Amino acid sequence: MLVSTKGQVTIPQAIRERHGIEPGTEVEFVDGDGRIEVRVVARAQATRGERLVKRLRGSGERRLTTDEIMALTRGDA
Repeated sequence: MLVSTKGQVTIPQAIRERHGIEPGTEVEFVDGDGRIEVRVVARAQATRGERLVKRLRGSGERRLTTDEIMALTRGDA
């Protein structure tokens, strides 16, 4: 893997997926013992979206028929 003139490298997709590295993920570089490690920085708190998902998880237990869903989307309900 080559380092760009700006000092950038591309993390292979399989590694990003395995470790949950997405755009905006913060990483740190650790230099020691003759090698460099890239580590994902643990976030101190959940994002707004994560808090929303956690709060709503399991709240959609009610089963609707197709007709009921269509009525809701049309504003008939």
